[in-house]
Amino acid sequence: MDSMLENLSKNEFISICVRDPRLQKEDLWHTHVDYDICLHTNSMCFRKKASCVRRRYSEFVWLRHCLEQNALIIQLPKLPPWNPFFSLKNREQVSQRMKGLQEFLEGVLHTPFLLSDSRLHLFLQSNLSITKIERCALGRTRYTVAEAIQRSNLDCIRIEDKGSCDSDCESSSSSGLGQSVDSVMRDSPLPCFES
Repeated sequence: MDSMLENLSKNEFISICVRDPRLQKEDLWHTHVDYDICLHTNSMCFRKKASCVRRRYSEFVWLRHCLEQNALIIQLPKLPPWNPFFSLKNREQVSQRMKGLQEFLEGVLHTPFLLSDSRLHLFLQSNLSITKIERCALGRTRYTVAEAIQRSNLDCIRIEDKGSCDSDCESSSSSGLGQSVDSVMRDSPLPCFES
């Protein structure tokens, strides 16, 4: 029995890719960049074997904070530093941030202890906002974690938070930094970073 479990774990894989940065307009003065997070796996730890969700930098900061609370003795991977002058026009900045976000997720996914956190699974495989992830993980929603993940492609339960601008907002023309709010970098997507 032990050899069978050992063989299963040797053949398991988790592939994660951060790609396709897009500028999202929140209101007249605030924009932010979000990224596709694509997961492909055969791991028994994941309910869905393939998923793709969009997340922004501040949501990664939230996830790291959550994982840090549960993993007091584990050294978590670092996130790329927040940059007040981040610009979608600067391909090197975008490339470095995506690479850093992907390395962070790869480090998290290669730490078996962290794979039991339901907030990680909701972050990677559901379209729920951070507020809804918190509520779902605490059992304060009409749906379970498994239902939220299964229904994510249908957008049945996605409810956006319309809160104030948080730490990863990139200004548009108001400060002269960043890119215009109508611009999206869809025509020239950057490739996944291979580790």
